[in-house]
Amino acid sequence: MNFTETAWKVFNQSIEDYHVFDDVNALINNPFEKDSLERILYAKNWIDTVQWHLEDIIRDENIDPAEALQLKRTIDASNQKRTDLVEFIDSWFLTKFENITPKPDAKINTETPAWAVDRLSILALKVYHMSLEAHRESASEEHRANCQAKLDVLMSQKEDLSTSIDQLLTDIEYGNVKMKVYKQMKMYNDDSLNPILYQKGQQK
Repeated sequence: MNFTETAWKVFNQSIEDYHVFDDVNALINNPFEKDSLERILYAKNWIDTVQWHLEDIIRDENIDPAEALQLKRTIDASNQKRTDLVEFIDSWFLTKFENITPKPDAKINTETPAWAVDRLSILALKVYHMSLEAHRESASEEHRANCQAKLDVLMSQKEDLSTSIDQLLTDIEYGNVKMKVYKQMKMYNDDSLNPILYQKGQQK
């Protein structure tokens, strides 16, 4: 089983486990061995799955404004955790390939392996929920057919993205691509970088 096959299997296990209770406040029960890549991937997708449902909840037009504000802050915090974990996965890959010497003409990819994996995790969620819609008995036949057509596109995208990720990892392993990682350096959650936050602090 190659990397993306493993990742896809882990992502779907996380999604299925979440939907046992289908509760954004449910505690994660990661079944994989400590320090294993599978454990990291499971944790990554769990964050994505919870955030997916938070994004659904906050779009309720009748939501209480105070609740919406709290949800927005929860989503911001989740985004930061997601970014931190993606960067942790890239660190895992950096360690894995630390003894690889890139060729003199090695290329630099526009996307690191972990950010591509991030897209695969989100894609697993899209496939899961689009499949539900494609088979939802309470929906119209037209709705189900439209969702099935979208699901077919998503599955094609899954194949292409998986192939691209596996090819990227192979290219890094053989020195054809140089793995170079940049931190995201998000500013909005940082009291010293977000002017709304640090100006408020100066006014005290």
